[in-house]
Amino acid sequence: MKLTVVGCSGSFPSADSPCSSYLVEADGYRVVLDLGNGALGALQKYVSIYDVDAVLLSHLHADHCVDLCAYWVARNYRAEGCPDPMPVYGPAGTAARMARAYDMPENPGMKEVFEFRTLTPGRFDLGPLRIDVAQVNHPVDAFAFRLEHDGRSLVYSGDTGESAELVELARDTDLFLCEAAYLDGRDTYQAVHLNGREAGEHATAAGARRLVLTHIPPWTDAELNRRDAAASYPGPVDIARAGAVYEV
Repeated sequence: MKLTVVGCSGSFPSADSPCSSYLVEADGYRVVLDLGNGALGALQKYVSIYDVDAVLLSHLHADHCVDLCAYWVARNYRAEGCPDPMPVYGPAGTAARMARAYDMPENPGMKEVFEFRTLTPGRFDLGPLRIDVAQVNHPVDAFAFRLEHDGRSLVYSGDTGESAELVELARDTDLFLCEAAYLDGRDTYQAVHLNGREAGEHATAAGARRLVLTHIPPWTDAELNRRDAAASYPGPVDIARAGAVYEV
């Protein structure tokens, strides 16, 4: 699998990165995990937006899903005609949420352009990929994903506070793309986000082979979170950067 960081800024775009979005490719199949603010523009650096096979939305906060509105425009009004409906996996109510975001009637809403499928914890196959889904700890319905192909795996946390389910999902994964939005000692809200130390603890508990910290907002020094993660996790720790590529 090939993972490209399209966007990794938490909460709102930074000067250097859109919000959360990650392109995963395997055997010519392309899936996008989240489409936050600004992600659709950046995605075009790495792939034709008409060659994406599916989108998975971890949850319905704007910094993870709002560019699906722009994607609807790009597909619906394409000069050559609208492509066949593309699968979009998201929490219950995704179709209605996106219709409201674009201020259109819920029916048909975006359903003629996207084939909306409701996420639930469990497993399904998507092209050559096996997808495992776990519900995680956030104020809205939120999911983490494990993608497996050819004996290798990567896990994306989405947004979550402390989560035993996330640890189990990330068990022995090759690459753990884990949010670390909070700064240890500064941010104390519970059941919303992880800090760097907690991301490292989750990676250690899971036995993950590599940790990549993501969803760090512009007002947080990412290096502090990397330092805190490295103190609680013995493996390699990276900070996600827009445009970074990982071969898994």
